[in-house]
Amino acid sequence: MAAQPISPARRKRILRVIFISLLLDLISFTFILPLFPRLLEFYRDLEATQGSSNSILSRILLAVNAYKQSFSRPISDRYDVVLLGGALGSLFSVLQAIASPFIGSLSDKYGRRTALLWSMAGNIASVALWVAATDFRTFLASRVVGGLSEGNVQLATAMAADISDEKQRASTMALVGACFSIAFTFGPALGAALANVETVVANPFATAAGFSLFLIIVETVYLYMYLPETLPSSRTADSTNGPTAKPEASARPHQRTNSYLILNFTHFIFILFFSGMEFSFPFMTYDLFAYTSSQSGRLLGFIGLLASILQGGVTRRMHPLRSIQVGVISCIASFFLLGRLTTEAGLWTAAALLAVTTSTVVTGLNTLSSFEAAETERGGKMGNHRSWGQVGRALGPLLFCTLYWWAGRDVAYAVGGAGMLSVCALVFGGLKAPPGISSRG
Repeated sequence: MAAQPISPARRKRILRVIFISLLLDLISFTFILPLFPRLLEFYRDLEATQGSSNSILSRILLAVNAYKQSFSRPISDRYDVVLLGGALGSLFSVLQAIASPFIGSLSDKYGRRTALLWSMAGNIASVALWVAATDFRTFLASRVVGGLSEGNVQLATAMAADISDEKQRASTMALVGACFSIAFTFGPALGAALANVETVVANPFATAAGFSLFLIIVETVYLYMYLPETLPSSRTADSTNGPTAKPEASARPHQRTNSYLILNFTHFIFILFFSGMEFSFPFMTYDLFAYTSSQSGRLLGFIGLLASILQGGVTRRMHPLRSIQVGVISCIASFFLLGRLTTEAGLWTAAALLAVTTSTVVTGLNTLSSFEAAETERGGKMGNHRSWGQVGRALGPLLFCTLYWWAGRDVAYAVGGAGMLSVCALVFGGLKAPPGISSRG
């Protein structure tokens, strides 16, 4: 018994639910990004007034200072909280790398809807801890809980694949990618604005955290009310056997075009270098042009806005393999430009190239990954794919910034560009287009 094809009207309704819920989730997630420096300064100053010398934060700051002192040139103290924020970001990514395969496999076994609602319960707990975080220990606990429970992105990607055939897959994945660009364009600015509204003296960021919690709760209620199960096994041609009967078609071996090892490794290497460059951006713009946080925010907002326009108008019409190729070439150009630029015009040109990369590569890799997974293993396989990327995101900032401070900007971006050339070799020499979409341009 093959799974029934989903009707266009039902597919449209589910896509709307996926888009709205993911947008709410990502806006809530991005609230905290511009607040990290102020958050960590608050907890550092709080512990200084309390005379805490053996706390978790004190020990982490000692490690950060030891890391700084190892470099061949001095690093300003203004970067202490930036490096600490990078360490917390790496911790979150490591936890995501551990959790993502399990969340994906659970969604294959028990359903996407069930797995997503449990993930939302963890997200609510994480943000609630942030609301109550009057000390660094509680804030750290909120990040740990969030890292282990966040499954919305990978499950949204799996659900989008569940309800899309080969011809629809690329455009659907681009829609998911557009949520990222929109959220990263507006979420950080909203979070920064809310952080200026102080409602709880013991936690100056409670307003931003509280609104983030509100969005997560609204998302959870919305998903509970409107999201149906999307697993293909929940749709069978023979309704007499019930809605959850397993289709016999799934017993046929799935025809794969690309090795999952090559796909995952490509994802890892790309994110390793790209995330390192992302994290170095505030260092570079400050060093070269004395950019303030607001100026850096406008630059990142420009990247997000342009990426969302490209995803909505260009990427969704492109063959996924072609979009990866275009994005990687654009990234190579931006790396070498960033290593040599001396003007703001060059900086904004590099930012435009990075917007092309942001709008194409990960979306294309996710699309190819979805084609290589059988219906019964899609959640687990795509969870593994995300896990490889998260390992790269955990290591990239540490390795790249170490190179940046040891050898300088020119060498760091030259090495990054060379790393992207290896990604280019994998993309052009190792990846192939699935037969069902080989005719797409």
